[in-house]
Amino acid sequence: MATIRKRNNTYLITVSCGYDITGKQIRRTMTYKPEPGMNQRQIDKEVQRQAVLFEEDCQKGLVMSGNIRFELYAKKWFEYKRTEVRARTYAAYQSLLPRINAALGHMRLDRIQPQHLISFYNNLSEGGIRENQRYICKVDLDEYIRAHNLKLSVFAKQCGISESSLFAVRKGRNVGYKTAESISKVLLMPLSDLFNPLDNKRALNSNTVLHYHKLLSTMFKTAVLWGMISGNPCERVKPPRVGAKEPKYLDEKQSAIMLDLLEYEREDYRVMIRTLLFTGMRRGELLGLKWADFDFKKGLLQISRSVQYLPERGVYVDETKTETSKRIMKLPKMVVEDLKQHRIAQLEQRLKCGDRWIDNDFVFTNAEGRPFRPDTLSNWFREFIAQHNDVLPEITVHSLRHTNATLMIAEGIPITTVSKRLGHSNSVTTGRVYAHSIQSVDEAAAEKLENLFAEKQENAS
Repeated sequence: MATIRKRNNTYLITVSCGYDITGKQIRRTMTYKPEPGMNQRQIDKEVQRQAVLFEEDCQKGLVMSGNIRFELYAKKWFEYKRTEVRARTYAAYQSLLPRINAALGHMRLDRIQPQHLISFYNNLSEGGIRENQRYICKVDLDEYIRAHNLKLSVFAKQCGISESSLFAVRKGRNVGYKTAESISKVLLMPLSDLFNPLDNKRALNSNTVLHYHKLLSTMFKTAVLWGMISGNPCERVKPPRVGAKEPKYLDEKQSAIMLDLLEYEREDYRVMIRTLLFTGMRRGELLGLKWADFDFKKGLLQISRSVQYLPERGVYVDETKTETSKRIMKLPKMVVEDLKQHRIAQLEQRLKCGDRWIDNDFVFTNAEGRPFRPDTLSNWFREFIAQHNDVLPEITVHSLRHTNATLMIAEGIPITTVSKRLGHSNSVTTGRVYAHSIQSVDEAAAEKLENLFAEKQENAS
């Protein structure tokens, strides 16, 4: 039986749901606030009705307690989501949780209001929110590695860090304390002699703040579904505004220069980069290709999987980003020939490897046939671009996808075709990402049209 207790101008409804394993009574509560203008008789009738409905929901197991701390709820939510989302998505969610718990973890789930979220977002946008001190190496690590005749992989293993982290240190990028400390211990030098601390007062960018908002909204939405809270407080907060950011890409001339420079590079890297440029596929989709996906006679390729990497899981095969990412595309003749030559090179490597070769049909593999690690390709491409920074801008592997799309749009290829080849969910996404290219083509079309009529007017006169 539900009990009703009046508190000022609201009513607290309490329902007993038995006892837990320790013998403690389990109670579920809700608060009812009468609408303005209701008389006492109407209020009494409505509060009784609300009590009956609430008790029924409790008996059906539709109501959970919202009076737990957010941190405990988050733990339950993550346990639930572990099998509901992809591994990379789950890892991304986990990376956001420490700051969320620091700000909201101590609060009761049902007492978190829009003003608490606004305060959290404002704090994220202010300087000094970054949690870990970052460091930049001030010595030449390459000189030490050469002096001791070490391979980069060996030195990274000695330090207990990944090759990508070592690459970041060598290229003057900032790294975390653990990475800096590990290198200092191996070199038997004080950290302060090897690294300079980076200014830690920079704010998080608006896109990162938006990621926090989206995650919180998803978590609160589940709490509503579970009957723990009556509404999602994120729906009453204006999400952080993210400014439009133009993607980095190569123009036609720069693309031609890059293709010429690739002729002097290792065969497998050359083929991978050229394939990315001419198809616009994602890095993971490229590394997930198998020879069975190709129809060389028709020049067709089927994209149906992706290769990803997580530190705790290693290299693994995953589905494509979305269902629409599963697609069949026509390949340029140059790519078809590249892949035919690469298949011959792979067969030669397979013969050299002998019994150590792992036959899994992947197109791009390491020396023993295992799937190619994604960040290995990205790190190589960074070094390639750095070596040619006098003729090429600073871009990443993903910039090749943007280059492909931009060049297609510049050639007047319909946006729907571009969208389909890229594997976007719809052409609206393509239009939003490549608005700058579409606008440029539109301006060029308007100019051509104007020149056409101007010429006709001149001929007429």
